[in-house]
Amino acid sequence: MAETDERADAVARTVETVFRMERARLIGGLARMLRDLTRAEDLAQDALVAALATWPETGIPANPGAWLMATARRRAVDHLRHDRMRGRKLAELAQTPAAAVPDHDGLRRIARAEAAMDDDLGDEVLGLIFTACHPVLTREARAALTLRLIGGLATDEIARAFLVKEATMAQRLVRARKTLSAAGLAWEIPRGPALAPRLASVLEVIYLIFNEGYAATAGPDLTRPALCAEARRLGRVLAAAMPADPEVLGLKALMDIQASRLATRIAPDGSAVPLDAQDRRRWDRLLISQGLDALAQAEGLAWRLAETRGPYTLQAALAACHARAPDFAATDWMRIAGLYDDLELVMPSPVVTLNRAVAHGMAHGPEAGLAIAMTLATLPALAGYAPLPAVIGDLLCRAGRKAEAREHFVDAAGLTRNARERAHLLARAAACGT
Repeated sequence: MAETDERADAVARTVETVFRMERARLIGGLARMLRDLTRAEDLAQDALVAALATWPETGIPANPGAWLMATARRRAVDHLRHDRMRGRKLAELAQTPAAAVPDHDGLRRIARAEAAMDDDLGDEVLGLIFTACHPVLTREARAALTLRLIGGLATDEIARAFLVKEATMAQRLVRARKTLSAAGLAWEIPRGPALAPRLASVLEVIYLIFNEGYAATAGPDLTRPALCAEARRLGRVLAAAMPADPEVLGLKALMDIQASRLATRIAPDGSAVPLDAQDRRRWDRLLISQGLDALAQAEGLAWRLAETRGPYTLQAALAACHARAPDFAATDWMRIAGLYDDLELVMPSPVVTLNRAVAHGMAHGPEAGLAIAMTLATLPALAGYAPLPAVIGDLLCRAGRKAEAREHFVDAAGLTRNARERAHLLARAAACGT
């Protein structure tokens, strides 16, 4: 009996592992067939239940992913036939001869679904990513839906990641599904002129997820490595499917290089470790190597296509400057300042300008950085943005203007929603004296 129970547990663990790996592909293929995201998720779950009931008796199939997909597709076709039959019954109840209302659309959908039984459907996951990241949704909804559909995170896990109540996140996901359904979108990878804006949205969402892990905007922790890992996984999926796009490779390079420093950004007590104090011997050299390889490919592609380097490729080049420097003193700040000048041209924003101020402050002295940073002081877009007074405080401190620096550090501490960052800023204010 114990041996039987142990075998059943082993099969159940295998089923769950396979489902976790195949979930996004299942949902993507079903959504493309049905044009109904909620039903696609339900049918994918049904396939899991069927596997849990069948595999302990029959054994694990040679190709478990294909078994799950075939099971889910058969049930999808059954649902389409059921919907068509229900439509005919409603027509009869309305005393309208069914023949007078030919369901051509229903017939076409069933034909498409049955044809898909033999279709390779190689783009299911990528198509699902493009759908989940559609610009018709808000940035927050896109990120949440991507983590749910592609990452397989439960609603409570996503809620914790973005520090909202589970009920709030559940409502956000429901609204996102309804919005996509009402928009009547095609569940496929856009082609031609439609690709560029949609790809930009996908890259934005993946990097949004990564950044929320790399520098948490709120909560008790400075970083959330699990979110960084999920964003990097999405980046790998995208890069494998679109290896000829410079910006896709640029984003992969950027995330790999940035992630290499995660373990050194937090001290044992949970406080932040600034870049100049990080132990570079602990940076992940494998990730750096992977990132630099992807960056070289991105820059090579941009050169061959005669394209200006895009924002993700430029940001990866910036990260590479830090990764290549053996220590903080050896950082090539002149090159970094020049890269930020280029980045501001292709992606103008107050945040880029603020980072440019930091770079110029390091390359040309704190007063040069202050000249740039102070142009942002009255911008409504940065009102309440904690990094602005924090950067100004740092530049003032380096310029020897301690009293002014202290005021800015205190202001920044009052604006941040991250507890660890607040403590760090208050410590810097205290170091400036009274």
